[in-house]
Amino acid sequence: MPQRFRLDFHGAGVQRDLRAAAARGLLLGAEHVLAESTAVVPLDEGPLQNSGMASVDEGTLTAAVSYDTPYAVRQHEELDYRHAPGRTSKYLEGPLNESRAQVRDLIAAELRRALR
Repeated sequence: MPQRFRLDFHGAGVQRDLRAAAARGLLLGAEHVLAESTAVVPLDEGPLQNSGMASVDEGTLTAAVSYDTPYAVRQHEELDYRHAPGRTSKYLEGPLNESRAQVRDLIAAELRRALR
């Protein structure tokens, strides 16, 4: 005789919890990239370094890391500028590409926590 069982599936609640976990993971990932980029930002004392910010749009599950000074883009893109040792142009692009695995792991960890 087949066994009977009851399954209550709360799909909407699970989806809500997973989206919130994904947003938390994205923010942790963006903050990680921000920390890594702050360590190599060309102007290590002053407005450029201090203007770094990580944010997440929970509606689209999109993360952003940005610097907000009039010269942030130029400092990022000009490969011919001379910088102090350990500082570089492409201060966002490099750390982002180098941190892909860590960001992925941070997001995955938050999703696993939500599924417990």
